[in-house]
Amino acid sequence: MKVITSIAMMLVSTLHFSQSVVGKWKTIDDETGKAISVVEIYEKGGKIYGKVHDIIDPKDRNKICSNCTGEDKDKPIMGLTVIKGLVKDGAEYNSGKILDPKYGRLYKCFITLESKDKLKVRGYIGISLFGRTQYWHRIKS
Repeated sequence: MKVITSIAMMLVSTLHFSQSVVGKWKTIDDETGKAISVVEIYEKGGKIYGKVHDIIDPKDRNKICSNCTGEDKDKPIMGLTVIKGLVKDGAEYNSGKILDPKYGRLYKCFITLESKDKLKVRGYIGISLFGRTQYWHRIKS
């Protein structure tokens, strides 16, 4: 019986860790609870990136990142890379940055799958204690 239980536990944990963050995700504003955009998360060169694929509110679709600095300054938010260079570390992706186009700020970031269709996205300054968390929902094709 112990052998069967051990095998079942290994299969369940393997299934959990084999889930991918790659795909399209509906972003939810942590302050209002409303859907804001669709971010497409993809892998490039062994790292994870995410770009704004769609903006939910039609009146916001032509906005630019006027508060951004550097290469993102005054670029359209639609198509902007907002998740930059996350690296897989066990069940978490970290060591990268996330851009908040509303304020033009870059934050340290980590993401983890809460379930196959729910993504925890944490942006923070310094240590993860000082930051904000959003939960994004996978868009099924």
